[in-house]
Amino acid sequence: MISDSNKKLAQWAMDYALQNGCQQAKVDLSSGSNSSFELRDAKMDRLQQASENQLTLSVYVDGRYGMYSTNRLDKKELESFIKNGIDATRYLAKDEARMLPDASRYYQGGKPDLQLTDAKLSSLNPDDKVLLAKTVAEEVLGKNERIISVDSSYSDGESSSYKLASNGFEGESNRTWFSLSAGVSIKGEGEARPSDGWYESAIYYDKLIKSDIGKTALERTLRKLGQKKVKSGKYTMVVDSLNSSQLLRPVLSALYGSALQQKNSFLLNKLETKIGSDVLNLTDEPHLVQASGARYFDNEGVATKQGPVFENGVLKTYFIDTYTGNKMKVAPTISSPSLLVMKPGGKSLDQLIAGVDKGILVTAYNGGNCNSTTGDFSYGIEGFLIEKGKLTQPISEMNVTGNMITLWASLAEIGNDARLTSSWRIPSLVFDQVDFSGL
Repeated sequence: MISDSNKKLAQWAMDYALQNGCQQAKVDLSSGSNSSFELRDAKMDRLQQASENQLTLSVYVDGRYGMYSTNRLDKKELESFIKNGIDATRYLAKDEARMLPDASRYYQGGKPDLQLTDAKLSSLNPDDKVLLAKTVAEEVLGKNERIISVDSSYSDGESSSYKLASNGFEGESNRTWFSLSAGVSIKGEGEARPSDGWYESAIYYDKLIKSDIGKTALERTLRKLGQKKVKSGKYTMVVDSLNSSQLLRPVLSALYGSALQQKNSFLLNKLETKIGSDVLNLTDEPHLVQASGARYFDNEGVATKQGPVFENGVLKTYFIDTYTGNKMKVAPTISSPSLLVMKPGGKSLDQLIAGVDKGILVTAYNGGNCNSTTGDFSYGIEGFLIEKGKLTQPISEMNVTGNMITLWASLAEIGNDARLTSSWRIPSLVFDQVDFSGL
């Protein structure tokens, strides 16, 4: 939480900037702390604990813009920091598109608490945290003769932000998080060393799943034994919910104002155009209580609202902040999505697989890229061959290629297994006729 004294300091910093040559100013005061306990084979390998406070000042001076950060929150030091920042900004080129958002777009307050913090964080004992990570490892150690190493970790943290803008915005946000993870490496055939993992996370400590993490990581690793390439060709592609967001990421990147303004987006001029299949329904749900990613305002202070990103495959919005909106001479929307929810289908991953005659289940991406201008992509993948609804052969060292627009137009089915602890709730996905290269 940001203390009252630091809030007063932020207000003073903004006023001081306005008194010393700024026409507009914005202050973002952030604080955070985190801890992590990393174990190798149930023995402590690495411990990290950190906390910090930072003040970021944005100044608008005679048509010029500068942004400066410091973690030294002494008022006397801030005086010279602010004056030096203003003086430095005067040497920059003018950019009339740089300005604060219209005040009418700011979040005005008064909505219910989103319940994103757990007071229990401050009372947790470090020994208990280490014990959790050790217990995860002990689910694996000695369970299979092929095991080479077991990594496990526990981490938690909190972050707070207090924002002020000289044209009338004031907002505060706070959140906590907890996570447990495991990674397992085993001896494969020849020189192969298959590895995989699993993790759980939560906003609240008591809701963090604390069992079967190591067990699941081992199971996911053992099933990779005997990986090899299979014949190149077109396959139905099933992507599990751990990896489905990887395919959505280039699409979301193409919706940002910065990419659109620089004409570096394969979705330029595609608003209200059908991009995906009818089953593609993606919504930004920023006000879900106790949900990762929930917020009432974006990094500019602009109020968030629920709304569609894709509706029956049709692109419904871009993410355009004030600056890129001014550069493009279009109305701004919001700087970024908050909590993305893809409308689920009615089947589990196992049920999706059962409905595939010839396909590949993708369980990991290993390198590759997507061309942000054309949408053409190539990714290395790991996974399993699907034959007549069954997983028959673990595969690796294969590539999947195509174009993002063509791919999402081929989206055939969506699962019901989105990870509800993520800010991107994307279930397992099924795509028809996707190109894979192997043998």
